[in-house]
Amino acid sequence: MSSIARTQSSSKLGLIVLAYIAFIALGMPDGLLGVAWPSIRTGFGIPLDAMGALLVAGTAGYMLSSFLSGRLIARFGVGQVLAVSCALTGAILIGYTLVPNWWMMVALGVGAGLGAGAIDAGLNTYVAAHFGEGLMQWLHASYGVGVTLGPIIMTVALSTLDAWRPGYLTVAAFQLTLAASFVLTLPMWSRRDEQTEVEQPKKLTEYRTSMRETLRQPRVWLSIVMFLVYTGAEVTLGVWAYTLLTESRAVEPAAAGLFTGSYWAMFTIGRAVAGLFTQRLGLDRLLLISLFGALAGAILLWLAPLPWLNLVAVGVIGFAIAPVFPALVSDTSRRVGERFAANTIGMQISGAGLGGALLPGLAGILARQFSLEVIPIWLVALYLALVALYIGLSRGRPQPA
Repeated sequence: MSSIARTQSSSKLGLIVLAYIAFIALGMPDGLLGVAWPSIRTGFGIPLDAMGALLVAGTAGYMLSSFLSGRLIARFGVGQVLAVSCALTGAILIGYTLVPNWWMMVALGVGAGLGAGAIDAGLNTYVAAHFGEGLMQWLHASYGVGVTLGPIIMTVALSTLDAWRPGYLTVAAFQLTLAASFVLTLPMWSRRDEQTEVEQPKKLTEYRTSMRETLRQPRVWLSIVMFLVYTGAEVTLGVWAYTLLTESRAVEPAAAGLFTGSYWAMFTIGRAVAGLFTQRLGLDRLLLISLFGALAGAILLWLAPLPWLNLVAVGVIGFAIAPVFPALVSDTSRRVGERFAANTIGMQISGAGLGGALLPGLAGILARQFSLEVIPIWLVALYLALVALYIGLSRGRPQPA
């Protein structure tokens, strides 16, 4: 292997490790809020449901930056977008600890969403353009590590210092260190391979397709809807499983907590395992197995003739759906064409944010109108829609450029 090839190999390894660390950092703030909320609510003197305002603000910023990420990457490059986004997120987290009023924290939440959306979409676009489908699975598994670390960091802060602010400051320092790392590696994020004189295919991040032209593609809109439906289904079970099991199926709270925890545990395990088998199975087979597996799990949760089958159903759904989101990101260029892939990935991430906020809420409205037993029926409907969307978009795919 030549010295140039060795250098490029080391650079790629360094970038993928940095991308994984960035996705861990992306998950950390999401894991902080749930543990910190009782202390935040008491400190600001606000009602229990005031969290909704912060979540809406964050979702708004997340959707905006992820939707525009393709345009930002085309203009500034992936490295600069990631560096600025991490710096913004770190500054916002510090701001959370300094503001004296709740409305100020909500306003800052928009900035936190802007940073998170750009990091999420930027890394998804870069990995889709430069690395294989297996590494995409592990990238998203890294997010699960971050979501797990967030509550631990906040718990340590509350138990040792009896304050929530040090938890946010710890994660802020991590984000700012990461921003500095992106600044120091800026040339590596835009470097193309040079070990061969043969002209190489254009990377997704090198297209300069306009947003207007992208939005005129029906397949782009269907892909956005697919991400909206998928994320809505993923979050719906995570949010409502405990309530369904305890209030409708008379499962003991401790057992219901175990069942709910098994969902996210199997979810993280599923992505780690998928990273090993994605290349062998291929994206089409992996996605069909995953979607039909999730559908089977939802049907089992709906019927659940025996109490212990609730645990099986929740675990099956978590494990089955785990590879879907990263696999769909990797599959974007095949669905919509390479010219539109970078813009579409950002729009898909935006649609996912909307689905995660909207569809679980609709499930709650249905449960109030009928009963909590509508939740698994709702999941079956969502997974049927996903299967139909994926099969429909798999037909007549654009030819590679």
